[in-house]
Amino acid sequence: MEKFVNWSVGESMKGVVLAGGTGSRLYPLTKITNKHLLPIYDKPMIYYPIETLVNAGIRDILIVTGGKNSGDFLRLLSNGKQFGLKHLGYTYQEGEGGIADALSLAEHFADGDRLCVILGDNIIEKNILKAAEDFSRQPAGAKILLKQVPDAERFGVAEIAGGRIVGIEEKPKHPKSDYAVTGIYFYDATVFQKVKELKPSRRGELEITDVNNAYIREGLMTYDFLDGWWTDAGTFDSLRRATNLVAENGANKLFDTEPAVEGVADRA
Repeated sequence: MEKFVNWSVGESMKGVVLAGGTGSRLYPLTKITNKHLLPIYDKPMIYYPIETLVNAGIRDILIVTGGKNSGDFLRLLSNGKQFGLKHLGYTYQEGEGGIADALSLAEHFADGDRLCVILGDNIIEKNILKAAEDFSRQPAGAKILLKQVPDAERFGVAEIAGGRIVGIEEKPKHPKSDYAVTGIYFYDATVFQKVKELKPSRRGELEITDVNNAYIREGLMTYDFLDGWWTDAGTFDSLRRATNLVAENGANKLFDTEPAVEGVADRA
C-alpha cells in the first residue's frame, strides 16, 4: 500500500547531500566531470540522494560539492524544481578534508535545526521515511542506518552488543560484525561542535566515523536497519551494480516497509 510522505518532518529537519571529492577511483570517467554527475541508468547519480531526502519529507536541502566542475551542479539542478522544491542551496568544499569536513560547511545552513546527511553516491531501493519520522521524535543525539553486507571491510562497521551500538570501526581488516554503516546519517545541532573537536586521521581527513563514535560515547546514538537494497557507486564495480539494480528494480520507492529494529547506544 502506498504511504504518503509526512511533510511535517521537513519543518524540523534539513537535508545535506555531500557530493565533493575527486572521484579518483573512477578515473578517467571523472577526468572532466564530478563523480556525482555520472549516470546511474537513466538519471545522474546526484538525483538519487536528493530524491531520498525529498521522499522523507525534507524540503530544505544543501548540496556540498567541490573540484573543478562544481558549476555543473547548478546547471543541472538549478533551483530543484524537478524534485518539487522551490530552492536548493549550494556550498563549496576546498581540497580533500573528508566527510566530516564537508559536513562542517553546513553549519550556517543548519541554523540549529536537525539534519539528515547523505553521501552523494548512496542509492537505495526503498526510502528512509520511517527513520526520519523516528528521529524527529528522538529527544537528542543521532541515528545511523545499517545494512548487512558480505564485504563489511569496505565500510564503517558497527559493533552491536545487547541491542546497542558500542562502537564503529572504519574499514577494519577483521570486522566485528557484517553490519555496514550506510552513508545516511541523522544529527542534532551538536554535530558541528563534535566536528570542531576532531583530529585528522592518518589519511589527513576528518572522519565521520569519529563523529558517530562521539555520539556513541554520549549514549545518544540510535540505529535502524535499512530496508531493501543499498549500494554506493564510488568504484567501477559498484557503479555497474548500482546501474543494474536501478534498471531491474527501481529506486527510492515510497511503500510501507517492515518495522525497523531500533536500539540505543550504551552510555560511556
